[in-house]
Amino acid sequence: MSDSSFNRDRPYWVAWAQIKRIGSVLMSRLQDEFGSLEAAWQASEAGLRAVEGIGPQLAADILRRRSQLDPQRLYESHIQANPHFWTLSDPEYPRLLQEIHSPPAILYYRGLPNAEEIEGNAPTIAIVGTRHPSPYGIKWTRRLSRRLTHQGYTIVSGLAAGIDTEAHRTCLDAGGRTVAVLGTGVDVVYPRRNQTLYEEIVEKGLVVSEYPAGTPPDRLQFPQRNRIIAGLSRATLVTEAPQKSGALITAYLANEFCRDVYVVPGSLDNPNSRGCLGLITRGAQLVMDEENLLQTLQEMPTVTVPAGRLRPESSPEKSLSQDKESVKLSVTPESDPAPIPEVPAHLAHVFAAVPPEATAFDVIVEKSGTEAAAVSSALLQLELMGFVSALPGLRYQRS
Repeated sequence: MSDSSFNRDRPYWVAWAQIKRIGSVLMSRLQDEFGSLEAAWQASEAGLRAVEGIGPQLAADILRRRSQLDPQRLYESHIQANPHFWTLSDPEYPRLLQEIHSPPAILYYRGLPNAEEIEGNAPTIAIVGTRHPSPYGIKWTRRLSRRLTHQGYTIVSGLAAGIDTEAHRTCLDAGGRTVAVLGTGVDVVYPRRNQTLYEEIVEKGLVVSEYPAGTPPDRLQFPQRNRIIAGLSRATLVTEAPQKSGALITAYLANEFCRDVYVVPGSLDNPNSRGCLGLITRGAQLVMDEENLLQTLQEMPTVTVPAGRLRPESSPEKSLSQDKESVKLSVTPESDPAPIPEVPAHLAHVFAAVPPEATAFDVIVEKSGTEAAAVSSALLQLELMGFVSALPGLRYQRS
């Protein structure tokens, strides 16, 4: 393959990815425990259960699925439909994305990979926001995207309607490079009206996804892909977003990954600005104009920083320092006298796995029977809604 020198474990990354609830975290642990994913594929039930995060039920599921799969044949079939992808152990896997706590085990792509981006040395910034922007949101997205592009920044976004589309299109029109992160297979364009934009990005930039070719859109997949948008970027800029917006999830994830978060302020009369104003009150950096943004971005460290949680251990008020080195976002929901709504159906199975007492993330993953990436996304959404609380050490409990 042209995108990665072949290694013996590559077919086993693909094979392990076929087993439900096995994500990059458990694959890395399997590698550490057995020396390679190939050796882990041959491990006994007792050996598997010795790996942190693998209980009796998951071990039984692994043995059952393992008996049904031939890694080499699966790999040969897989690359026919998915000729271009990186596994977490490939040297071409983007460094910035490796730093987050749950990177995709396999990252599919189309387009033109860039060595500087892969090494984490390129200036990359995510621009995200509402799917239904106001003229004000469109204007500032275009202005900031254009100026950032002229300064050599790669624009990362999600190819969604609205702010994402404006950011990608402005970057391309300005002769720049943009990366689109999809919540579908890398060959499935959603929304369909962005087909032309997608083709232009493939020709001049890069399209990536953690989902194999042919994966259709699903509402659970889009919050998950937001961690990739944040993970590929040194900073995240929210230009216009309402409360409970997917863009806010991207911002909070960026903060978790020790990346800077910038926000364009909006009018109090505009519901699409409420999410942005909320981010500002919780410590995000306010954008005054293009020059202000560029000056602040130039102050970012030029070396990568290990991913870690920035959630305050004390009261939210103490986390709103204006000192750039200590800014943290509080994700404690704003007080609201209205009754708390019921947990959304698509998050209920993860919420059910969160007990009243502090519980480790891995335990919640095992109890929910869901992949780590999906659990991480669901927990953040539940936290934004006020249903769960995040504690230091990747632990959670019901609020």
